Amino acid sequence: MVITQAKNSSNNGDKDYVKWFRNAAPYINQHREKTVVLMFGGEAVQHPNFANIIHDIALLRSLGVKLVIVHGARPQIAERAGLLGVQQQFEQHLRITDPKTLMAVKDATGSLRVHIEALLTTGLANSPMHGSQIRVSTGNFVIARPIGVKGGVDYQHTGLVRRIDVEGIEQQLDFGSIVLLSPVGYSTTGEVFNLALEDVATQTAISLEADKLITFTEDEGLLDSDGSLIRSCSVRKVKELLDSYGGEETDHVRQLLLRAIIQSGENGVERCHCVSYLSETALLQELFTRDGAGTLIAKDHKENITTASIDDVGGILELIQPLEEEGVLVRRSRKLLETEIDRFIVLKKEEVIIACAALYPYIDENIGELACVVIHPDYRSGNRGERLIAAVEAFAKRQKLDQLFVLTTVSGHWFREQGFVETTIDSLPREKQELYNFQRKSKVLVKGI
Repeated sequence: MVITQAKNSSNNGDKDYVKWFRNAAPYINQHREKTVVLMFGGEAVQHPNFANIIHDIALLRSLGVKLVIVHGARPQIAERAGLLGVQQQFEQHLRITDPKTLMAVKDATGSLRVHIEALLTTGLANSPMHGSQIRVSTGNFVIARPIGVKGGVDYQHTGLVRRIDVEGIEQQLDFGSIVLLSPVGYSTTGEVFNLALEDVATQTAISLEADKLITFTEDEGLLDSDGSLIRSCSVRKVKELLDSYGGEETDHVRQLLLRAIIQSGENGVERCHCVSYLSETALLQELFTRDGAGTLIAKDHKENITTASIDDVGGILELIQPLEEEGVLVRRSRKLLETEIDRFIVLKKEEVIIACAALYPYIDENIGELACVVIHPDYRSGNRGERLIAAVEAFAKRQKLDQLFVLTTVSGHWFREQGFVETTIDSLPREKQELYNFQRKSKVLVKGI
């Protein structure tokens, strides 16, 4: 009897894994051949969990993701400087890199690069890296210039990124290699400069027009003022977080992280992610599961999604009226719309409503109705519909709902593309079943959130 239970337990575990793998398939397809820049500091490299991050990086490469890794070395440089007896100097939180400090920089970054290359080359049997056969490419891909003299302070060999060798990096990515960049750069005069990790990662992501920048931090992700994880936000929200930080050293490190995200998002990088290097599963969870594990930061759009107000009633009526006349939507009077306006989410372009959707919650059954989804005919290209659905899902989650349903006569195919599954009237809340209009014969579709 015990043996049978053990087998059943094992079979259930295998079934759960298969279900997860199937659910991950769309995300795997979505990331294939995409260019992703990974940014982590020297603290992450020296943490015991770094081996798991390396395993996940190898898995991403095997799934067809083009990867550029940018590593930092601040603690390692400080350690090397101490061993060499070099007195470290800082001005405005920037390390002044004199010739002796530059020796520590070269020593630390060179050792770290070799260490990371060695980990990515590991292929022992019975290990996650077995059979990966990863090629790592490093080189003089970062061209730098000196900061120079600022405020009477000569920063010597501390520099800034001048340009990124995009063609050279893209060639290596096309060959199937992982490109590994250290926080150093080279000048056309043959000098070496100590660079900030964030500067290298940001300029690389922008220059490559990367699809994603993934940053690693000690926290779960970005945290709000209460210390709670922010699961998703816009670049605008990151700016607000940046303004809230003080002058402590830990705050300065966080400020550098936030500035890197802001600069990337404002210069063409569509998605940034912030995950914890302490978690052995955060990277894969963030990329291949619906809820993720850290923070997703989306580039700001000129079109703004917001909760509707009473001033939006006229704009919503103008938007939905043509579909009401066609019989696609059930008619709503202005009085009814005014009563239910707090249930609506609208997408505005220059204060003109170009899309809307409504959420009617059934709290006792943890489900909500997605209704009145309308996009103006001139704006149906792009991902506006997906953004609108995502906003409604976030709205529903805040109300502790775990499912959405929609009744539709003509848009069933589009809703299936958004993850809804066709089901029967019996799946509706009891109250909604009693109100179902059998003459319209609307299809019922449900989605878990």
